[in-house]
Amino acid sequence: MDTAVQTLPPPDDSVAPENVVFAGQRAELAAIIRRHCRADGVVDTAIASLKLFRGSTTEVPTCTIVASVFAMMAQGAKRITVGEETYDYDASQYLISSVDLPMFARITRASIAEPYLGLGLAIDPLKINELTAAMPKNRAQETVDRGIAVGLLSIDIQNTALRLARLLDTPADIPVLAPIIERELLYRLLAGPLGSRLRQAAASGSHSHQIVRTIDWLKSNLDQPLSIERLASLANMSRSSLHHHFKALTAMTPLQYQKQLRLQEARRLMLVSDTDAASAAHHVGYESPSQFNREYRRMFGTPPGRDIAQLRNSQQLV
Repeated sequence: MDTAVQTLPPPDDSVAPENVVFAGQRAELAAIIRRHCRADGVVDTAIASLKLFRGSTTEVPTCTIVASVFAMMAQGAKRITVGEETYDYDASQYLISSVDLPMFARITRASIAEPYLGLGLAIDPLKINELTAAMPKNRAQETVDRGIAVGLLSIDIQNTALRLARLLDTPADIPVLAPIIERELLYRLLAGPLGSRLRQAAASGSHSHQIVRTIDWLKSNLDQPLSIERLASLANMSRSSLHHHFKALTAMTPLQYQKQLRLQEARRLMLVSDTDAASAAHHVGYESPSQFNREYRRMFGTPPGRDIAQLRNSQQLV
């Protein structure tokens, strides 16, 4: 008599253990962000370097200058445009910016029921240098990496970011534990595949750091005419080397970078300070109102007056 053999179904490999961990961490992080960021917008937290973000619409892009930052999300997706380059990322990835960059951002996946939920950690170059000095030496890189990049999120990075966010529910722990966890998170970022960008921008004498000096000058002297000779001198580079390394880091030429800085600052003045278009244009160095209007419309899609009215109606602050 033949004995029937019972065959067990093959194991379900569709959900790997690490994916279960990822999903659990992500759900907990989403719950924390929901509790502490109850309406669309940006929320400063009790941890000075940490901000939370929430958005339930994909209709309105934002235009801003992003400083050195680590950003990730618990749900949703976003598209970032820097110069002529576009970066798409979602909750499986993270973004690093190593220098101040003018950029356009649009949430590409969100709804009222499932809003975009994210966090951003400001990166202090001094802390990067301290950690780099304590880590095994890496061979110096002569190339300049782009100052913004998207990478695949690891469990270690996500777990460390989650532990930092958890402190928002136990504020008494923040003064002692937040600096420790923040340091660990920066270490994880430095040890990861995008860490070279942070090291290059912070390391004195590197090409990226030399370009950072020119960026600082442009930010502090918006109303001044662009002088490539001055910038090249600040960077201790030739004109051609400055142009090459500046575009490698920012995806823009110095002139394009200055134009975006000027137009964004003029937009902010009109929106926040109720400055008229002519005064805002003059404040940021435009001598010709007609040129300002042309370039403003080219960048933001509509003339200044209409753009500011639309922003106020949609309650979007830049």
